[in-house]
Amino acid sequence: MKQNAEILHGIWNKSKDIITSRNIDLDVSPDQIMSSFFCAGPYYYYVVDFYDRQIKYMSPYIEDVLGLDPKTVTFDDIIGQIHPDDIYYVAQAEEKILNYLYKHMGRNKVTEYKMSYCFRFKIADGSYQLFQHQAILLTTDEEGGFAKSLNIHTNINHLTTVNSHKATLTHIIGKYDFFQVDVLNEPALKSMERPFSKREMEVIRLIAEGRRNKEIAKLLFISLQTVNTHRKNIMRKSGTKTGLELIAMCIKEGFI
Repeated sequence: MKQNAEILHGIWNKSKDIITSRNIDLDVSPDQIMSSFFCAGPYYYYVVDFYDRQIKYMSPYIEDVLGLDPKTVTFDDIIGQIHPDDIYYVAQAEEKILNYLYKHMGRNKVTEYKMSYCFRFKIADGSYQLFQHQAILLTTDEEGGFAKSLNIHTNINHLTTVNSHKATLTHIIGKYDFFQVDVLNEPALKSMERPFSKREMEVIRLIAEGRRNKEIAKLLFISLQTVNTHRKNIMRKSGTKTGLELIAMCIKEGFI
């Protein structure tokens, strides 16, 4: 929808002081970067250059997920698939995340964080389903203005149809920083304590990949008994009873 594009471009146009004014080369393959991301369902990904709002790389999976031709699809085509009732929420999420990222993290740190929130997308059959949006900045200019972004859209409708309307920033290079905002009810992101330890988060990600306890123990170099203990603690802290409920909760809260 044209209106969707106008609303989001309006947010980004207001942020011209943090968007680069020239083309910045990308030195790494998006396929290589994708190996470090978790996707809990059908997904596609692409690189968009905010210098000219053009797609620089598109994965072929978009045709299966959204029914759009990867060879001809534009950034505005993707934006147009967002449910009209969700577009203002998406615009607020983008504005609050970018403002916090640049004002509180600093321009030299913006490529170290993953941003995430959920919204409804029109899929190939014409229905709307809930997706998780994940994005990281791949390149910036000398002043820290953001240029190319890797965006990943994952269909999570099989896990949950309820949008928590929370947006998150998560550090992706070693630190355990986690920032969150209730987009519709809070003015800005704030630092949050995740209920799970770093090791428990490693176990959760492997559970989300469908790994069994023996596999988790082998991958993390810990005993099977330790894995069982971690799982019990994770379920207790999350208030969930099954792995499916756990992963749905973690996605809604932005933990993964």
